[in-house]
Amino acid sequence: MAFKRKTSKVLIEAQTRLANMQGIDPNLDLGNGLTLAAYADEIAANQQQLDEYNAQLAKADAAGNNFKAGEKGLRTTSSRMLAAVGVKYGKDSNEYEMAGGTRTSERKKGKPSEEQE
Repeated sequence: MAFKRKTSKVLIEAQTRLANMQGIDPNLDLGNGLTLAAYADEIAANQQQLDEYNAQLAKADAAGNNFKAGEKGLRTTSSRMLAAVGVKYGKDSNEYEMAGGTRTSERKKGKPSEEQE
């Protein structure tokens, strides 16, 4: 399952506010370091952090897909290995049980249905 990419309502609102405040005065300085240039820099830094976060999610998705593909191949190989032990030693052998299989003599018998009685 893919990770959901993140968006930022705060970032969108800040970008809108910056554009609106630039309409007031492109060089607006409200004192105490509150300038449009500083505000724009902080918005840009936040946008970069969001982009990096979403890029990491994409990498995690790719790694997860690679792992799932490898796991599927491993499951197939494991099944083939058990089947090969069954062919070589028999499905009722100790070796088959040691390899993780259930010996045919130890399988539970199904209950006969009432229709057969």
